[in-house]
Amino acid sequence: MFRLIKWLFYLAIIGFIALVGYAYIGPFFGADFTPAANEIRQDIELDAQ
Repeated sequence: MFRLIKWLFYLAIIGFIALVGYAYIGPFFGADFTPAANEIRQDIELDAQ
């Protein structure tokens, strides 16, 4: 049982390192992480009685 937990812990650490690496190196390979810039306007009524 301890072997399985240890193996899953190592797998989680490797997955985290891969995710961080992809976040930093991804734009060099064409991955675009920038959000779409859209202006949103919404009318708000204050003290509507």
